[in-house]
Amino acid sequence: MTSSLPRRHVLGLAAGAALAPLALSATVSPRPSGAYAATGAAAGADSTATATTVPDPVPVALDAYFDNNGIETATVGGADFDGSGYSFPGEYLPAGATTVDGVPYVLGAPGGDNNVVALGQQLSLPQGRYLSGLFLVAGSYGDASGTVTVHYADGGTSQAPLTAPDWYSSGSGALTAPFRYKPDGSQDQHPVAVSAVEVYFDSGREAVALTLPSTAAPAAGVTSLHVFALSLQPVAQGRAVLIRSAASTTSLLGDGWNATAPQTVEATVVNAGTVWLTPADQVLVTVETDGARTTVPARISTLAPGEEARVRIGIANRAGTAAGTQATGTVEVDSGRAGRLASRSTGLILGVPEYQPTDASLTTHQAPYWFDDAKFGIFIHWGVYSVPAWGPVGKEYAEWYWDHMQDPNDPTYAYHAKTYGQDFAYDDFIPRFTAAKFDPRAWVRLIAESGAGYYVLTSKHHEGFALWDSKVTGRNAVQLGPKRDLIRALFDASREYTPQLRNGLYYSLPEWFNPDNPWMGHAPRNPYTLDPVPYTGYTAGKDYVADYQTKQVEELVEGYDPDVIWFDIGGVNDSRNTMAEFLNRARNRARPKDVTYNNRGGIPDHDFTTPEYTTYGNTVVAKWEASRGLDPFSYGYNSATPDASYMTAEAVVQTLVDIVSKNGNFLLDIGPRADGTIADVMQQRLRETGAWLAVNGEAIHGTTYWTRMAQLGDALRFTVRQTAEDPAFYIHSFERPGSTLVVEAPVPIRSGDRVTLLGYGDRPLDWSVDSAGSLTVQVPKAARATGRYAWVFKIAWQR
Repeated sequence: MTSSLPRRHVLGLAAGAALAPLALSATVSPRPSGAYAATGAAAGADSTATATTVPDPVPVALDAYFDNNGIETATVGGADFDGSGYSFPGEYLPAGATTVDGVPYVLGAPGGDNNVVALGQQLSLPQGRYLSGLFLVAGSYGDASGTVTVHYADGGTSQAPLTAPDWYSSGSGALTAPFRYKPDGSQDQHPVAVSAVEVYFDSGREAVALTLPSTAAPAAGVTSLHVFALSLQPVAQGRAVLIRSAASTTSLLGDGWNATAPQTVEATVVNAGTVWLTPADQVLVTVETDGARTTVPARISTLAPGEEARVRIGIANRAGTAAGTQATGTVEVDSGRAGRLASRSTGLILGVPEYQPTDASLTTHQAPYWFDDAKFGIFIHWGVYSVPAWGPVGKEYAEWYWDHMQDPNDPTYAYHAKTYGQDFAYDDFIPRFTAAKFDPRAWVRLIAESGAGYYVLTSKHHEGFALWDSKVTGRNAVQLGPKRDLIRALFDASREYTPQLRNGLYYSLPEWFNPDNPWMGHAPRNPYTLDPVPYTGYTAGKDYVADYQTKQVEELVEGYDPDVIWFDIGGVNDSRNTMAEFLNRARNRARPKDVTYNNRGGIPDHDFTTPEYTTYGNTVVAKWEASRGLDPFSYGYNSATPDASYMTAEAVVQTLVDIVSKNGNFLLDIGPRADGTIADVMQQRLRETGAWLAVNGEAIHGTTYWTRMAQLGDALRFTVRQTAEDPAFYIHSFERPGSTLVVEAPVPIRSGDRVTLLGYGDRPLDWSVDSAGSLTVQVPKAARATGRYAWVFKIAWQR
């Protein structure tokens, strides 16, 4: 893992205001002033079957509020988007009246101010009832977040989160450009993007204005939120549906092992009216196109007014349609009761062609559905650093021991001299890395018992010691130390005893002191005398990337067939070629499977981002995975850490819930000892987490985020299950409930719906919604006594 936040620049990450410590976020979503649930209940009683037309979005002119010039061209200069003189290329951003992903906007042009920096301004709106505000936004120096306040004609307000992905590291967006302009007018060949985000309004009231978040004026290293355009989606009366987005993907529909369709089209379906969609509506979502047919339609059984469902439609190419064929198709939403509800034309790529080692090809890949549905994984940091296993508790990563001992000002420098002596080289630890008590079967069973769906083992950390039988270096676990292929042992055990687990491998692209390409600028040396020392197992004369790094990644992909490649650090690489081969190999198997890789491979292409020991304050729609150790600040085992300093099971569960509610996965790390044993406290935490998931896992696995808000205050989080078989809404309380649970949020509930507490059987709880839209659930004394860590209330919509 990276040692500290200042080193993140090697990954192309930016630390912004949207990032918060992985201790739970304290963002507060105030009480809404509308009566969403009451309105929904009344609308649900309407048996009208006729579908109505959804009004077009209404663009809002922002010219009067523009205060930043962030766009220039080769002939029109002078822009400064981020406070450092960099700007968007106007050649790739439209100006004036423009339609982006089916939504009309009005955008500013180069040559003057063309975006609003969110500094708490109040924007006037054309008065009306709206489902949501549709923003085109970008963050500078990080993902920028804040709270939008919507003002209504009745004097009330509602609030909702707004997050603008970083323009430089978001990877994709509604508007993209292949480069940005530097302060001197030359081009920085790195993609930049403006993203589309949605903020929900109280559609039962007339909106008149909104107040933007207060971020910061653009400056180097300072996170700012920029608004380029805004449109408003009016609400429709009666039964009305719109398709917010639709696109073909390269993902397999199914569990990723047993595909039910060779390709998936994704669509976001919004209930834009005032009537609930119910099972009686028999809503199906299909794709019509000449070159392919729908094989698995998506079903929407229940959708409340203002809510959206993100659906997956399985398609297969017709005979004669080559993989990669570009076509125009139509996504259709039909009701067995009301007929056609909505349709949307979209460009499609039919079938999945061979991946090429190009950004254009690799960016078509996305995180698999199994990865998104799993939500929880286990990280395993194990290597030579597990022998000294030391660092200042809560301050340094113990796996960075070798690097830390180079610095006379670091505590590790003095600790090593005192404990081992100044002549004891780091590589002298290798024979002590024995794995003598390593029981791979016990490891994978523990991981399965934790409730995790996948794990990621460090195949090689920055120290350069490979845990497999690498043919390109003698610095490996078969020739040295354990004298055993540790990856093979673990993967074989997993595939035999826990076949439901996905198997992943971490790989550090650079090595601190590899003489062919030393990340730290020099080959190994004694930090006390500065005399050179051997790099054990090293054979001189290799091209680091072509002969070493690339071949090792190929060994891992071809020899171990991982489901996850988890790169670290970036730097010089051949990741486009190796990842194209990784993806093609998985798809071309006799039983094709979906695999995934992260954003630290030194290229802009990736399936998910990877904040560590930190999380996001609001929902981030682009898939992400937060990692941290059970240790207060280490991935590798730190023998100095007392048991009392490890995460409690309560902290693990609440962190998992918080991350999942914001569209993330949680990769929780354990650090085994050098002999292969896992500390009792780590085992206990994993089992306690698994026990909680055994009761409450339906509110985690296979769920998605609630688009209206991720959390309410410190204590409440929300998730949604959108399956046609068992759709449900979940309220997670981090506090043991009292006699009542009060939720001051527009919860989608109506008369006849059942509320239960997971772990308290299937006994329904009494509930009510007041005129302000607050949900109150009555919690009997016996129910209050059940559960721990997080109490999950399930709203099962009536069938």
